[in-house]
Amino acid sequence: MGKNVTEKIISDHLVSGQMEPGEEIGLKIDQTLTQDATGTMVMLELEAMGIERVKTEASAQYVDHNLIQVDYKNPDDHLFLQSAARRFGFYYSQPGNGVSHPVHMQSLAKPGKTLLGSDSHTCANGCMGMLAMGAGGMDVAMAIAGEPFYVTMPQVWGIRLTGKLPDWISAKDVILELLRRHDVKGAVGKVIEYYGPGLDHLSAMDRHVIANMGAELGATGTVFPSDKEIKRYLTAQGREEDWIELIADKDATYDIEEEINLSELEPLIAKPSSPGNVVPVTEVAGTPIYQSYIGSSANPGYRDFAIAAEIVANKTIAPNVSLDINPSSRRMLVQLVDASYIERFLSAGARLHQAGCNGCIGMGQAPASGRNSLRTTPRNFPGRSGTREDSVYLCSPETAAASALTGVITDPRTIDMKVPKIKEPNQPKGDQLLETPLPIEDAKQVTLEKGPNIASIPHMEVLPQHLEVPIFLKMGDNISTDEILAGGARVLPYRSNLPEISKFTFEIVDPTYYERTKGKPHAIVGGFNYGQGSSREHAALAPRFLGLQVALVKDFARIHWQNLVNFGILPITFVDEADYERLEQGDVLKINDVKDKITSSKEFYVEIKGKDTPILVRHAMSERQLDVMIAGGLINWVKANQRTKT
Repeated sequence: MGKNVTEKIISDHLVSGQMEPGEEIGLKIDQTLTQDATGTMVMLELEAMGIERVKTEASAQYVDHNLIQVDYKNPDDHLFLQSAARRFGFYYSQPGNGVSHPVHMQSLAKPGKTLLGSDSHTCANGCMGMLAMGAGGMDVAMAIAGEPFYVTMPQVWGIRLTGKLPDWISAKDVILELLRRHDVKGAVGKVIEYYGPGLDHLSAMDRHVIANMGAELGATGTVFPSDKEIKRYLTAQGREEDWIELIADKDATYDIEEEINLSELEPLIAKPSSPGNVVPVTEVAGTPIYQSYIGSSANPGYRDFAIAAEIVANKTIAPNVSLDINPSSRRMLVQLVDASYIERFLSAGARLHQAGCNGCIGMGQAPASGRNSLRTTPRNFPGRSGTREDSVYLCSPETAAASALTGVITDPRTIDMKVPKIKEPNQPKGDQLLETPLPIEDAKQVTLEKGPNIASIPHMEVLPQHLEVPIFLKMGDNISTDEILAGGARVLPYRSNLPEISKFTFEIVDPTYYERTKGKPHAIVGGFNYGQGSSREHAALAPRFLGLQVALVKDFARIHWQNLVNFGILPITFVDEADYERLEQGDVLKINDVKDKITSSKEFYVEIKGKDTPILVRHAMSERQLDVMIAGGLINWVKANQRTKT
């Protein structure tokens, strides 16, 4: 039987386990990606592990999240990251160079390779015929050190694309259609693989848009074939030698099959406050907006900006609307300037921002309170924009630009103009300014530059034999990592200072959490899809620092579940979901002989102090992860193994 593209890449990189869905497998990782919101911790972890040199084919450190320099914290961390990149052998992308995902796609992505990134939207590079996955920083640090990445073998969900996108419909509407059908948990435990004749009409960057928001479906990754279009794209980047053909065999099969007829799509929009809350634009047309935002890793391509510039050309945006243009890379900005598209934006009244993540992660461009923001970003979780009670809609560049002109949400098919024909440049302009790794002998002479805001990771205690912990917080479904530990200009500058960043833990859910915890052992209870969204390991590390020992929920998002294990927080789920209703904030959970319980069975009972009937729970940890959990987390586990080897 033939193989699909996902199976081909996994089989070529398999170092342990069986390719049976649900089984833990270990994969060799060829490339890694870190960004500054997560990379500082990764570099500290590499230093703690005594790593001399990256063991991957290519590892890149990008500075794209924390660009605002209101004081010393961010620029100090940029210097630290640059020194660490030179010391350990990374490529380094300086501030203002652009968002990691499109810059990596342009500069380093290679078909047939594996990519692991400490950013959940690393999956965007699956557009290049890669298996690209997001993970927590510790998992990425281990991959950088040459260790396999362990993940549950996913099902492969084949989506056959037919037809051709109609006028005013673009790639963003394709992924919004999938979210409309399946919501934010639809692809948990799956890799989404696209194939079929509809691919002939999707550019490499269109595929990037679709692959990027696979993270919003909960997918392990998104994979496209490496075909003639990827060859064209790599040739345009001056990297034709990196192309290989990688397509599914004619007799390949998929665990799950679905079809999307591109010809039947209409403009779609995700209403506040979930990427899965998708409806046709016509359903909300006429809703007033305050902001229209174009850019981010979810719409980073030349066409995405050019079509919007054509829509607003020789016109003026509506009064009281902020049209924010967020270039995805320095190279993209040079191209847009060269084609006079930036002039068209500015003449229409738009605001131009530096190349980076910016408003997508709540670093600037926060909308006014009580006003609607229309964005081409990938997420609209509560508070992610930087405004606590925000109202963010997700849409295509066409919808965002048309709405900026009218001041209300507008179906782009209703504007009075023909669809502009966009021709991408044959060759990119502008240097990416990607600093290449130093020779190893030169690298050894580099000293890490640590500013006063960088604090070492504190010691984590091993898992105790008996647990008796009060429930300090009970939450509902779809709690995101943005709600566990927010991004934004207030919080992210402390990403390398755990004692300080922990003060913001759960503040969106319960502002009293920090004061009530402060190192007291405790548990939290949650609903479905706990920990969805960003891969930031701080959402596990900060609660652990404050004393979190047990997370009991209905089910977990993949990356956050792995991060909990990596930092020694016991992740367990209800066997009977009705037991969720039996627990109240303030109840005390008791687990005696916890090490014996978790190693002898996947299911065990948790007592509720003062109540007669215990609750049956389960864990999904492998034998390897059980060792990590008992050690108190991956850092302790690595140190113990190093002592054993010596």
